[in-house]
Amino acid sequence: MPYCVGLTGGIGSGKSAVSSLFEELGVAIVDTDEISRELTAPSGSAIAAIREQFGAEFIAGDGGLDRARMRGLVFGDPAARRRLEAILHPLIRARTLEALGRVTGPYALVAVPLLVETDFKKLVDRVLVVDSPVELQLERLMRRDGLSRAAALAMIQAQTDRASRLKAAHDIIDNSGDRERTRRQVLELHARYLDLAKKSVAKN
Repeated sequence: MPYCVGLTGGIGSGKSAVSSLFEELGVAIVDTDEISRELTAPSGSAIAAIREQFGAEFIAGDGGLDRARMRGLVFGDPAARRRLEAILHPLIRARTLEALGRVTGPYALVAVPLLVETDFKKLVDRVLVVDSPVELQLERLMRRDGLSRAAALAMIQAQTDRASRLKAAHDIIDNSGDRERTRRQVLELHARYLDLAKKSVAKN
């Protein structure tokens, strides 16, 4: 297993933008959102269990998950969200471990939106939080997904609070500025992670 940095942050904080900057530096990225999309695509490994647990109305015409309908359910119903997570998380964890086993670089970045809230943090050596003010998260969500302010706020509040994420962080990227400012922070952390990965190899 390579040295692993867990990348997380609130919805709309800019995790994908930060992940892409690390990827440009040649860092291996394991994106659990991407894994989740594969599992819930037509013929995905999670579809049969989702149909059984939630009903055929949550399966779209193409045989994949009806994401909009499921999103509308789970963001307003914590029990339904836990049922969905019970299906997806073990599958995502297994795929994540498989992907990490194929990494050849000195370290990997594992992007996990719910890293702080779940046992996924046990998979990583260090936690990197992408942070943005809530107002900026709201603005990005409303613009990106065409949501009302109330709907965007509900999505933010369904996740762990900002203070809890920051408390769990070893490192923080302030993503409230422009891309160049974020890139400088990524470059600094990249150098730190290369050093930590080297020390980890030497210690083991």
